Amino acid sequence: MEVVTVGSGPLTEGEVVAVARHDARVELDAAALTGVGETRGWIERLAASERPVYGVSTGFGALATRHIPREQRRQLQQSLIRSHAAGAGPEVEREVVRAMMLSRLSTLLTGRTGVRPQVAEAYAGLLNAGVTPVVHEYGSLGCSGDLAPLAHVALTLLGEGFARDAAGERRPSAECLAAAGLAPVVLEEKEGLALINGTDGMLGQLVLACHDLDRLLATTDVVASLSVEALLGTDHAFADDLIALRPQPGQQASAAIMRAMLGGSPVIASHADPSCPIVQDAYSLRCAPQVTGAARDTLAHARAVAGYELAAAIDNPVVALDGRVESNGNFHGAPVGYVLDFLAIAVADVASMAERRTDRLLDVARNHGLPAFLALDPGVDSGHMILQYTQAAIVAELKRLAVPASVDSIPSSAMQEDHVSLGWHAARKLRRALDGLARVLAGEALTAARALDLRGLGSAPGTAAVVQRIREVVPGPGPDRFLAADLDAVVALVSSGSLLDAAASVLETGALPVD
Repeated sequence: MEVVTVGSGPLTEGEVVAVARHDARVELDAAALTGVGETRGWIERLAASERPVYGVSTGFGALATRHIPREQRRQLQQSLIRSHAAGAGPEVEREVVRAMMLSRLSTLLTGRTGVRPQVAEAYAGLLNAGVTPVVHEYGSLGCSGDLAPLAHVALTLLGEGFARDAAGERRPSAECLAAAGLAPVVLEEKEGLALINGTDGMLGQLVLACHDLDRLLATTDVVASLSVEALLGTDHAFADDLIALRPQPGQQASAAIMRAMLGGSPVIASHADPSCPIVQDAYSLRCAPQVTGAARDTLAHARAVAGYELAAAIDNPVVALDGRVESNGNFHGAPVGYVLDFLAIAVADVASMAERRTDRLLDVARNHGLPAFLALDPGVDSGHMILQYTQAAIVAELKRLAVPASVDSIPSSAMQEDHVSLGWHAARKLRRALDGLARVLAGEALTAARALDLRGLGSAPGTAAVVQRIREVVPGPGPDRFLAADLDAVVALVSSGSLLDAAASVLETGALPVD
């Protein structure tokens, strides 16, 4: 089993994915854990003093003016978690909760939050035991941290609320802890606040989204290549020297994949004949590297932001290196929220172009000799007519999901928190958008593969390998059949990276990014 050491440095995207999705074991860096203990000493000295310190000896948010006597401070932390665990709606996915927990654990091990070492150890224990707190869809405004989602996680740490055990069964948290051999934690000064004041929920979803979108964009280049070949297109516009005239790195990467995919195609070779009547292709073919490439560059920016955030120590108040405990605004989710929204815009546009290529494949006036809607017997059969409707419906939804969440704000906490990021909302809609993109790409792949089979002119090694992989789960052209099942089968190939693997198996090493 893979092991991820937390506290030795910033987490990587791969480490987050390994823990969130593949249950990699978590170990705590010994030096970092020692540092956590040392920082805790500063909090305990402040707790013993009469000077009010936010989060240690005061109330929270708009109630920060209330000084809390020492005998009530343990109750203060417990009450904070119970009251803030106010989420509502459907459960959030297990991988999101685990990514959020890992991110918070990483912050605890920076030594800047003031918790005791045993709190960090308890978080690691939950992850390693496969105990997943029940977290709900609604409750975070993305400012002062993802408060409600993180509070539901902390509630399980206390042995309260609900969680799912390693087998996925929903049970009272106390039962899950006992079955895993874990003891509930009793929080001391500052610790409740330290467990909920971060961008970990939106950040975990950003990291997972970046991982998935990387695969989907490479798949977009592969599938677009199938459509170019099926529509008797040319790769002239993808030539290295032409692409180099506009040195956008994402565009160069996409064009390189499409050149590799179309290398050796008899259709592409036919354009070398001076008598070829096709001078230039439609934008959805010719400009594919420009659009997918722009999405790649957007992804690179989002990954940079995620990297900064994974290296951050976010809490309020935070323990500075000199021992000061200071209020700050680092919990505000604007940096993460912005790129989550930016990615949703890119996803919608990439899917929109893919749908246009599918529509062109189905239109007898534009598909250069293929039957209407790729039907075996047009009129009796409808072919892929309604598959394009499904794509169009998804793209319409993706356009709505591309409306930014981060430009909105609803004040809270009696106007103390008068501007919020709504980064959690941006993360939730991006997850839905990525699912939609996978389905649109599957529709294009299924349609282009059918078109290539009907065309019967032969294919490039790369495109032929992808069609062959599709034929392992969906039969070739024939009378109309239950299309939703075929589409679902290809969605699985897209989401798993199987189409990329198929192409990579016959292309030069390094031509395609594969996991």
